[in-house]
Amino acid sequence: MRKFVLAAVATVFSLGLALATEVTFVKFDKDAKKVTVKEGDKESTYLVTDETKVKIIDKDGNETEGKVGEALKAFEKMKEGKSKFDVTAKDDKITELKFKKKK
Repeated sequence: MRKFVLAAVATVFSLGLALATEVTFVKFDKDAKKVTVKEGDKESTYLVTDETKVKIIDKDGNETEGKVGEALKAFEKMKEGKSKFDVTAKDDKITELKFKKKK
């Protein structure tokens, strides 16, 4: 029984890791707080909420907490097809964003 439970937990954990994917920015709807991204050939639109966690990774790999407002301002400045970032989403809502600093 323990082996079965551990196997189930490991499976759920690995699925959670698979949901975090790198995407390419397409467009941002400021009023609706929706960001459209492209993952491979598929475009998806996600809602950014106040519960969205924002993480910024510097060039050394150090991770710091960011704010949702900063992410929304960054989306306004992004150009289609030029910016990439990591998204973890559930039910068309972004739960976590990870941006990599270029400088």
